[in-house]
Amino acid sequence: MNGTTDLPRPKALSEVKGWFRPVDQQLFDWFLSTQLDRKQPGDLLELGAYMGKSAIFMAQYLREEDAFTVCDLFDSPAPDAANDKEMNKSYSTLTRQAFEANFLSFHDDLPRLIQAPTSVVSDHVEDVSCRFAHIDASHLYEHVHGDIVAVRDILLPEGVVVLDDYRAEHCPGVACATWGAVATLGLRPICVTGTKFYGTWGDPEPLRDALLEWLAGRDDMWHEVQQVADHGVIRISGGKATEPKHPVSRHAGEAEPLATADTPPVTASAQPTAPSRPTPARPTPSAPARARRRSRTRKIAKDLLPPIVTRALVRRRQTG
Repeated sequence: MNGTTDLPRPKALSEVKGWFRPVDQQLFDWFLSTQLDRKQPGDLLELGAYMGKSAIFMAQYLREEDAFTVCDLFDSPAPDAANDKEMNKSYSTLTRQAFEANFLSFHDDLPRLIQAPTSVVSDHVEDVSCRFAHIDASHLYEHVHGDIVAVRDILLPEGVVVLDDYRAEHCPGVACATWGAVATLGLRPICVTGTKFYGTWGDPEPLRDALLEWLAGRDDMWHEVQQVADHGVIRISGGKATEPKHPVSRHAGEAEPLATADTPPVTASAQPTAPSRPTPARPTPSAPARARRRSRTRKIAKDLLPPIVTRALVRRRQTG
């Protein structure tokens, strides 16, 4: 990104780069809407934002009194060599300017941004203040474990935490940290999808029962309940899930950008027309072909014309 003209101007959420499947959009919508319906107090938190896709989505559910905090390294150097290698490999195009341009395409105000490692989030967000937290930052075990510990203190008793990539083969550290928190930190699972784990440190049963009732009325998401370490876990397969309502971009109705001076726009009077196709010339038959054609003509004439006419034609050809 070299300047404001290079910043993204997404016309729809689908144009914002990122990984946010429809099934998880549906679940974010369900959890956040349920919290609003129940008038549950609390703020929102996201650790790891990439280009802002999930943050843009989450901001739909903010009330006037709610705060929204997003913590990400953006352009800052990583705190250690392993994290720096991860950032350079997976997020080399990430910039704060791009995130802000994307977010402001859909919302009037930016969230509170913490441009720093997620390990500092406890210094900026009060304990017992958030109702929903999305952890999608580093994939390294030590960092994810630290994020979970921090969020445990930040969440309200009935708050929900979402962990991304809890089972992906390229980041086993997330799986270890997630299920380790279930085993040793009191994290209670509610449900899982192919990419995200949803849990709470409060009582999961009311949310689980309400979620099962909601899922029973849908035909685009298959589900079952499994027992994991004495916890009931709803497993959701959402390959056919539809997308919920998205926030509307302020650029949705804009025309395509005008051409630059190097490539002037084409006016109606100067529109290029397709070149006319020349009528291909008939190939001139070769001498043998002409001789064969005359021979066939004479044979037809001899067989069909009266003898007197045939003899007259022969004499005319000989005298000509």
